[in-house]
Amino acid sequence: MLFKGVNAQQISEFREANRTGVSSETGLLKSWPAEGPKLLWTNLELPKGNSSVSFGNNVIYTTGKVGADDVLFALDMNGKILWQTVTGRAWTQSYPESRSTPTVEGNKVYTTSGYGDIACIDGTSGKVIWSYKASEMNKGTYGMWGIAESLIIDGDKLYFTPGGSETMTMALNKTTGAVLWKSASLNDKPGYVSPILVSYAGKKMIVNVSLGNVFAVDASNGEILWKVPIDKPAGFNWDLILCVTPLYQDGMVYVTGGYDVGGMMVKIADDGKSASAVWKDQVLDVHHGGVVQVGGYIYGANWLNNADGNWCCIDWKTGAKKWEQHWECKGSIISAEGMLYVYDEKRGNVGLLKANPEKFDLVSSFQIKQGDAGPFWAHPVIHNGVLYIRHTNALMAYDIKAM
Repeated sequence: MLFKGVNAQQISEFREANRTGVSSETGLLKSWPAEGPKLLWTNLELPKGNSSVSFGNNVIYTTGKVGADDVLFALDMNGKILWQTVTGRAWTQSYPESRSTPTVEGNKVYTTSGYGDIACIDGTSGKVIWSYKASEMNKGTYGMWGIAESLIIDGDKLYFTPGGSETMTMALNKTTGAVLWKSASLNDKPGYVSPILVSYAGKKMIVNVSLGNVFAVDASNGEILWKVPIDKPAGFNWDLILCVTPLYQDGMVYVTGGYDVGGMMVKIADDGKSASAVWKDQVLDVHHGGVVQVGGYIYGANWLNNADGNWCCIDWKTGAKKWEQHWECKGSIISAEGMLYVYDEKRGNVGLLKANPEKFDLVSSFQIKQGDAGPFWAHPVIHNGVLYIRHTNALMAYDIKAM
């Protein structure tokens, strides 16, 4: 099972409920008008960023890059900025815009910057409660695009992945920022991935992806339980570019990466101390838009090249292709009530589909035209019947609640 935690306070985080990409929202529209669902408001005052939004305290949280800093922004439910707080050093190399989504629990907001600076912030005042240069202080390493991890909360702990020669994954006390444990090193760089927390074989595991492996860490003590290498395509002579949060169900973990890496289903051994690949596919070769599992099928968009990709469906059990369809461009995907919400990264088209393993079953679509130039990379979010779409400096809220 995906571990839902024992916290009394609800957690709002990246990729919907338990990072599955599947929202628990109900009572949503099953089709939209030709011009799209009703636009409730637009905010054009954010800096550029690819962060999604999270929620708490009747506030919307997201991040953006301001000068050399990654900055947390708090907005009211009508899209007005309430305050902003510097959280750490922004990435300075390729695509430096903020990318990590804040994790919210109660009145605390947890962020990490492009250089791996972690901060805990008061969700009402914006005051920094504690901060820690986690990558720098633990000899962390970076891929070409820095840190893109959204932090995961587990009871009194939060987890982070610095990679490098000293450790792969570490646990911090979420209240103080004190280091609780550090795993052994895999001598690998962190992926651009936000991990998941699962419970299997009597163990709570942090399942994550580095630039060379899918691996699991015992959440109680930092022991690396297993790792499975991710193969490079022939002629691929640089670091892999792995950005997709894994999917998990019943001891099986699905991982995928673009650039012809393809996908792989991994089975965790009965004792939870090893794992092995059971099938691989070259169809659902996802760049960074995420995947969802609905009704025994995996949906997402593959990578044909950096400017294009097809939407795909494969079988969860076998990896067999059900369909592959070109629609606009590759992009991000979430799901709710058996519907798929897709967001084309090239032109900003938002589509509503039935999750149908027989065909690409488009019901409605509209185009996002707000925001400065740049790719449409932020993942959509559904919250209280509202669909939130971000494009660079713009954040829009659409009413998708059925009457």
